[in-house]
Amino acid sequence: MADSKAQKETITKKSKGWFKGLKAEFHKINWTSKEDITKQTIAVLVVSVILGLLIALVDFVLQAGINFLVSL
Repeated sequence: MADSKAQKETITKKSKGWFKGLKAEFHKINWTSKEDITKQTIAVLVVSVILGLLIALVDFVLQAGINFLVSL
């Protein structure tokens, strides 16, 4: 019985230490500001739209070229 109690105390101490360490690590995190996240989101959206349009243009040109070659 004494071993079981000692094990529980050890587990409790370890878990308390783990949570203290976790809390300390969370304080070290450098959270990004809302303005930075907004700027980065807009940049991602703009680049995605531009790449989508570029891919659509290449697809259209290739399709027209293949249709031309097939019609010969």
